[in-house]
Amino acid sequence: MNDKRAVVHVVVAGEVGGAERMLVDLARSGSAGATMRTHSVALLTPNDRLRALFRDAGLDVDDRGPVRESAASYLARSLGPRDAAWLAGVMTKRGAGIAHLHTFASQVVGTRAARKASARVVRTEHSTRVYDDPSCWPFSRWSLARADAVVAISEHVARVAIARAPWARAKLRVVPNGVDTVRFAPAEPPSRTSATASGTPPLRFVSLGRLDRRKGLDVALDALALVPNAVLDVVGDGDERASLEAHAARVGVAGRVRFLGFRDDVRASIAAADVALSSARAEGLGIALLEAMAMQRPVVALPTGGVPEIVIDGSTGWLAHGHGAEALARVMQDAVDRRDEVLRRGVRAHANVAERFSIDAMRRGYDATYDAVDALATR
Repeated sequence: MNDKRAVVHVVVAGEVGGAERMLVDLARSGSAGATMRTHSVALLTPNDRLRALFRDAGLDVDDRGPVRESAASYLARSLGPRDAAWLAGVMTKRGAGIAHLHTFASQVVGTRAARKASARVVRTEHSTRVYDDPSCWPFSRWSLARADAVVAISEHVARVAIARAPWARAKLRVVPNGVDTVRFAPAEPPSRTSATASGTPPLRFVSLGRLDRRKGLDVALDALALVPNAVLDVVGDGDERASLEAHAARVGVAGRVRFLGFRDDVRASIAAADVALSSARAEGLGIALLEAMAMQRPVVALPTGGVPEIVIDGSTGWLAHGHGAEALARVMQDAVDRRDEVLRRGVRAHANVAERFSIDAMRRGYDATYDAVDALATR
C-alpha cells in the first residue's frame, strides 16, 4: 500500500463559499480510515478572507501568496510551469499520497502537479458548473479523465456528471456535505417587537451565500414584493450586490431588505431570522441551508439542483411548485401565515441534519474514498 499518508487539498479560489467551509470541517480533525492521515491546504487566492478562514481554523496551509484571478491568469496557471511546479513541491514536501482538488481553477494545475509528485487525484464536485459551462468543460474533462476518484456532494450533481461523462461513472461516488451541529446548535426563535399594519410582526427570511446570478437573489426580491408581511436579510457579497440593491428599490422592497455583506460567522444572522430562503437557479446541495436547518430554521426554497435532497416539503420546510418568483412567493406566504408550522418544521429540520448530514458521516465517506484510492496502488 502507498505509504504516503498525507492529503493535500488544493484550493484555487477568489471567494469564501460552501466548498471552502466544507473543507475546513473535513480537514480540521484529520481522518481515521484504514490509514491515519494528515491534511493540509495548498492555497492560491487573492482573497485575504479565504486565507484567514483556513489559518483561523488551525489548518496547515502552504500559501502561494496573493495571486491574480482572471481568465488570463487561469490559463497561465493551468498550462504554465510555475504554479504546477510549486504545487508539486508542496505535495512532495508534505508526503502527499493524495491530491484533493476542490475548485474548478484547481483541476488542471492540481492534476499536473499530482502527476509530477506521484500523488493520486481525488476531485470533489461542489456544483455542476464544470459540466454546464462550455468554457469550463474541456479543461475539467482533461482532469476528470486522470482523476482516481470523483466525489459528488449530492445525487443531483452525480446525475449531471454521469450524463455529461458516462465513462467516469465507475470512479464517482456521492458524499453529502456535513454540518457541525455543535457549532451550529439550535437557537431560540427570534423575539419580535415591531409589527405591521396587520398587527403581526413580519416574518424574517435570511438568504446566505455569494451574490451571483446562480443564487437567484433577483427572484427572491421579486417574490418578496408579493409577500407584504415579510422582510429579508441578505448575507454575503459579490459582483451583483449593486445591481441587486438597485433591483430591490425598483420593485419596491428596499425598505424590507437588509444587505448585510460578508460575515465570517453567519450564526448570528441565522439566529435573527425565522426561515432560511433559497432562490438559487443552480445549487449543488446547499451547505448554508444545512447550517440554518441545524440551527432549527426551516427552509423555503425553489426546488433547484440538490435542494430537494435536504429539504423535505411539508416536514423540514417548503418547496415551491415551480421556479419563478410567483411560485416562491406562494410558499413564502404560507410560512408567513403559519407561524406555528415554522417552529415545528424547524425542529424537524434540525433532527434531519443531525441524522443525515453530520460531519462524522461526511468524514467517513471521504475516508472510504481515500482508502479505495490507496488500494489502487496494490493492483
